[in-house]
Amino acid sequence: MKRAGFDHINFLAVAALLVALFSFGPSAQADPSRYPEFAQQSLPANVALSFISVDELVEDVKAGKKPLIIDVRSEEEFREVHILSALSAPLAQFKAHLQSIPRDRPVVLY
Repeated sequence: MKRAGFDHINFLAVAALLVALFSFGPSAQADPSRYPEFAQQSLPANVALSFISVDELVEDVKAGKKPLIIDVRSEEEFREVHILSALSAPLAQFKAHLQSIPRDRPVVLY
């Protein structure tokens, strides 16, 4: 008997949806007081920032794009739940990860 498969793209779509449900509710508003060392930082001039919705991310993955997904939450939060295939790079140690981030594909931080 053959079992129905659950392919990687569908899992990413479901995972992204779950992240959206738990991340964008009123109780999930950013609280700068939780991370005061990062609240006042600004991006370097040569870094272009753009925001992507969960729906756009899901569409990109379905279209065959392979974004690198990086979870910048604490290691404890990452262990509790994270998007499959996401890398953990907590903000406190993020500078150490910069050299390993590829420049030839999209990068999504959450």
